[in-house]
Amino acid sequence: MQLRKTLLIGLVASALLAGCSSETDSIVMAPLPQVENQFTPSVVWDKSVGNGVGQFYAELSPVWDGSSIYAADRKGLVKAFELDSGKEIWSVDLSKRTGFLSANLSALLSGGLTVSGDHIYIGTERGTVIALNKEDGSVVWDVEVAGEALSRPVASNGFVIVHTSNGMLQALDENDGQIKWTVNMDTPSLSVRGESAPSVAYGAAIVGGDNGRVSAVLLSQGQLIWQQRISQVTSSTEIGRLDDVDMTPVIDDGIIYAIAYNGTLAALDMRSGQIKWKRDLGSVNNMVLSGENLYLVDQHDRVLSVRKTDGVTLWTQEDLLNRGLTAPEMYNGYIVVGDKEGYLHWLDMSTGGFVAQNKINSSGLHSRPVVASDKLMVQARNGTVYLLTR
Repeated sequence: MQLRKTLLIGLVASALLAGCSSETDSIVMAPLPQVENQFTPSVVWDKSVGNGVGQFYAELSPVWDGSSIYAADRKGLVKAFELDSGKEIWSVDLSKRTGFLSANLSALLSGGLTVSGDHIYIGTERGTVIALNKEDGSVVWDVEVAGEALSRPVASNGFVIVHTSNGMLQALDENDGQIKWTVNMDTPSLSVRGESAPSVAYGAAIVGGDNGRVSAVLLSQGQLIWQQRISQVTSSTEIGRLDDVDMTPVIDDGIIYAIAYNGTLAALDMRSGQIKWKRDLGSVNNMVLSGENLYLVDQHDRVLSVRKTDGVTLWTQEDLLNRGLTAPEMYNGYIVVGDKEGYLHWLDMSTGGFVAQNKINSSGLHSRPVVASDKLMVQARNGTVYLLTR
């Protein structure tokens, strides 16, 4: 277990508050916006998957593949459901039985889920990657990797690519988990908890690092092609110097879009890594690209639409400040984000205005909503999975 990775975004905010001398210095969560719903999102079904993630950090969100949905909790429970009915197909428990009175030891699932071919891939805080048979949930292989597997494993070209908490990018054989290559991406002594899951295009894995860099790695050999720093932090404080690129880079028409926590939103040339444009904007959340525009949630929980050609802001929604927003998802022509009080907020893509709002679960939402066919699925912190429709 890597002790270096100790900072959650919430802890960062708490640390920034330390020493505040007045109420005006405090970070205050915006009140729930009053929204006149233009439509009423409806829940098709909801199912429990263990105890969820609680208040721990874990990038666990449900995934959809064909007629099935797969979801997991942090302790190790993984379930498959029928998309249309929510009927449980199978359930497996990856927690180990050990110690006094055979008490369950949590599997500490953290990175995933990913479905590719016949397998489901999941990373753990214990420094392993697990492959399951998607038909029955049986374990195909379980392999130790270089560190905590906090980000989603990515399957491509016969490999499962995992980015570990100590800055290692590793390629595993999708059939047996054998490690084929390892690249040290370098990492500072202090960083925000979480890692960038790579994007794959043109035979390369594009990944963000805790050092403020975006790197391109040749997928077949694990050879570093180029690295580009997108963040130049000038703060004199430890926390102010955090410049992790923890999101999954977005690739479109030979251009890479990436953002650093305390730093910069940048567009880079895929071949050379040369910066095409950049602007001051920070986040650790994944972005959504649709048409000519990027949609993102920044580190203050502002929702923005940014033009991809030059980074110009088209609109900003500031009524959700400090509400602990999830990364955004695009669904049926709307931008959808969840918050830590368990609400889903539906925004007009062209204006950023609210069009609907619905309470999902009081335990709160942490992972981004995910499109499943013509529906939307979301998992609450307490493990309940919801399938919704417009």
